[in-house]
Amino acid sequence: MREHEVYSKLRAPPSSRMVLRLDGRGFHRLTESLDFDRPYDEAFRDLMIRTCLDLMDEFSPSLIYTFSDEINVLLDSVPFAGRVEKLDSVFSGFASSSFTRGALEAGFSPVKPVSFDCRVIPISSDIVPEYFRSRQDESWRNCLNSYAYWTLRREVGARRAAERLRGLKSDSLHDLLFERGVNISRVPAWQRRGVGVYRVPHRVRGYNPLRDEEVSAVRMRVKVDLELPLFTDEFFEGLMR
Repeated sequence: MREHEVYSKLRAPPSSRMVLRLDGRGFHRLTESLDFDRPYDEAFRDLMIRTCLDLMDEFSPSLIYTFSDEINVLLDSVPFAGRVEKLDSVFSGFASSSFTRGALEAGFSPVKPVSFDCRVIPISSDIVPEYFRSRQDESWRNCLNSYAYWTLRREVGARRAAERLRGLKSDSLHDLLFERGVNISRVPAWQRRGVGVYRVPHRVRGYNPLRDEEVSAVRMRVKVDLELPLFTDEFFEGLMR
């Protein structure tokens, strides 16, 4: 009966790199129900990071980049023979269960099941930096707009805040925040640029009993980068060697 399965033969190109972009479904309601601080909450950030670490441990991607309720997973090779319905379902299901488990262990009890959606983005190596720069630009826009909205909302309420911000350009948003004592360029880097999870070389020391001497070796370990720089071509050259 496989011929009746929708998209069962739809596959990503096997020779390409791939980005899987996960987005939290209805997370604005989730953060409200769990009483997280707005516009940013470290507990929510840590739940997203934990989900990224679980994805890193399970699938060994080159990079995971997250901001807000979005997770971007960069894979060097295509798993599941590139089957799109398999990629979409496994990664979204894995992220949903990971986030839920982390929330429960941290003492949060979501009132509804948590879910992520997933989209498959085959991508060539030369386009990878451009893609992640575009997501980091979105992180910055999200930061600026969120601070403007929540700062103004505390003054005039949700409806009037949305009305006053409609159509404002970034310069006007900067001015609005600065007049209220918020220098957006000085908020934590993870709020402006997002968080990176990737492997870096690390030298470890050991002992060789046969030669009775200390030895050292280079191992790779996972880094959670809360001070992520602006993405450059050089950053990705180091990751994708």
